[in-house]
Amino acid sequence: MTDTAPRPRFRLFVEAPLAAGTAVVLNRDQTHYLTSVMRADIGEMVLLFNGTDGEWLARIAALAKAGAALVPERQTRPQASEPDLWLLAAPLKKDRTDLVVEKAAELGVSRLWPVFTRRTNAGRVNTDRLRAHLMEAAEQCERLTVPQLAEPAALDKVLAEWPAERVLLFLDEGGGGPPLAEVLNGLPPGPLALLVGPEGGFDAEERRLIAAKPFARAVGLGPRILRAETAAIAALAVVQALKGDWRSPPSRAPETSNSMKPP
Repeated sequence: MTDTAPRPRFRLFVEAPLAAGTAVVLNRDQTHYLTSVMRADIGEMVLLFNGTDGEWLARIAALAKAGAALVPERQTRPQASEPDLWLLAAPLKKDRTDLVVEKAAELGVSRLWPVFTRRTNAGRVNTDRLRAHLMEAAEQCERLTVPQLAEPAALDKVLAEWPAERVLLFLDEGGGGPPLAEVLNGLPPGPLALLVGPEGGFDAEERRLIAAKPFARAVGLGPRILRAETAAIAALAVVQALKGDWRSPPSRAPETSNSMKPP
């Protein structure tokens, strides 16, 4: 696709392998989106990615209720490595959780892990809903993968099974840690994770439990108390700026005019 070629209106995540000439059949929801919502036409171009084969320009070959068929024609971007960055976040109220999930995908999180704490207000997590938000955000922001969604778990279980080689940066709203940027600048390269608490923060016993772990580091986010969703977004931005892929010039796909699905 040259710089003067029309830009595709759509960008979709698929689970099928992507290769030139090998047809990909969309699922029911994606087919409905193309046919009934966006009124796509046969012959129209779509950008596809699957997390392993890079991004491909595909042509709509058939539009049927059983599933739209798209034929990849050429790769627009090869698969590239992304930061190994996890976000562990206590579930919040529905809209605020949705915001954290969406922004986590946009900010390059590789794994999102809902963690239940003593002050977590939500009693359960709709994982199907979260996966859908992650996928749609990945489609919109032009990343080449969809973040993994880990099975929701209690904080003590997560800490007990934690991989020792991954540094866990605990966002301590109580002011018990040095500034996040200072800690990041002192860390060697390696896998990272951020832990964000619920509304009301962690209780004293949870703080002691986290602080006792050799892989955990308490960090602060400035002089103001931030909402949980604000803290997660701000911390991810700092990590990407100092340790992540914001330090390199972006390698972007052709701009799409409407990748976001309507509500």
